[in-house]
Amino acid sequence: MNLQPTGISILGSTGSVGRQALALMGAHPGQFELQTLVAGENWQLLAEQAMQHRARYAVIANPAHYAKLKTALQPHGIITAAGSEAVIDAAQQPVDVAVAGIVGCAGLAPTMAALRAARRLAFASKECLVCAGPVFLRQADQYGCKIIPTDSEHSALFQLLRHEDRQNLSRVVLTASGGPFLRTALADLANVTPEMAVAHPVWSMGKKISVDSATLMNKGLELIEAHYLFSLPPEQIEVLIHPQSIVHALAEFKDGAITAHLGLPDMQLPLAYAMFWPKRADLPKMRLDFSKLTQLQFEPPRYDVFPSLQLARQSIVQGGEAPLALNAANEVAVGRFLAGEIRFLDIFALCANLMERWQGRASFGKSPMELSHILALDSEFRSQASAWQPVKHGGFTPIRVA
Repeated sequence: MNLQPTGISILGSTGSVGRQALALMGAHPGQFELQTLVAGENWQLLAEQAMQHRARYAVIANPAHYAKLKTALQPHGIITAAGSEAVIDAAQQPVDVAVAGIVGCAGLAPTMAALRAARRLAFASKECLVCAGPVFLRQADQYGCKIIPTDSEHSALFQLLRHEDRQNLSRVVLTASGGPFLRTALADLANVTPEMAVAHPVWSMGKKISVDSATLMNKGLELIEAHYLFSLPPEQIEVLIHPQSIVHALAEFKDGAITAHLGLPDMQLPLAYAMFWPKRADLPKMRLDFSKLTQLQFEPPRYDVFPSLQLARQSIVQGGEAPLALNAANEVAVGRFLAGEIRFLDIFALCANLMERWQGRASFGKSPMELSHILALDSEFRSQASAWQPVKHGGFTPIRVA
């Protein structure tokens, strides 16, 4: 029996998630039919991907690259477009599965557009839920789009909880590698450079998410994502440091039983689960050899050194715009750190400062209902985060978390 190939679009094809999604496609010829590739700036790689994988459409967000992209792809019959409106149009083309891999809040509008047309969303842009959780989930429900997370931890929880009665659930645990500064003293973190922060000991990722891992903010954002995605209160979501990154999540039930999801620390595992769902891909290189697995370590995070998790929990309790404010502050802070404008510990201080400044506002905590409102607030938060200046004291900026 000849099965119809799965129609697929990839939003953010030149990033880490997009490249790995295309690698999975290449390893399983005939399984997928590529509809659209969307990228931000890297038109050369986009053109190569479109030709290699025979995409129908290739869209570049930056219009300045359109002429070069069109010249490269026109002889191959691949339709090209550019600009933010073209990205939205591409995202809402009907497909079986859309891979959402655009990093940051920039992915919100196109990913929400994909919810209107894709049967299934392979969801890698956690910031979409952080920034617009209720609105995002409501639109997915309205259009009948199945959201399958591709973060390793949330994919693990999706699989652990899929057939369980939630009334029997006691708690879930997200694991974190601890990043490159797991044992680093607080005083030494004041001297961390961008090169040190992006050198993750386990995962191979982009610069922004690598810095988020180093600050544990990535786990804070994942805590918010789990809150929305699985309808769990923050007190039911815990985080443990697990340096080996073999156990991705645990679920504990009321009778004391605990189930765990284990696998190699490779993004292709959760990505393949979402792309091939409800079937599983054959990935021979992803086998875990228990004979070589000598230890699995777990320990609580150092909350006094990495306040990201407290900030994330605080934003959930506050509700409404609070997670949006935290994400905007963090994205700006990481960008400023990578540019050499602020120091590593200033990332925490900037985020805490913006949250504190907004907590007294009468509107803060009221859930924004429209995408335009969310984007306007995001712009305002970013403007304030860009203007923030650290106050030095004792070699680093003091941090206060409510």
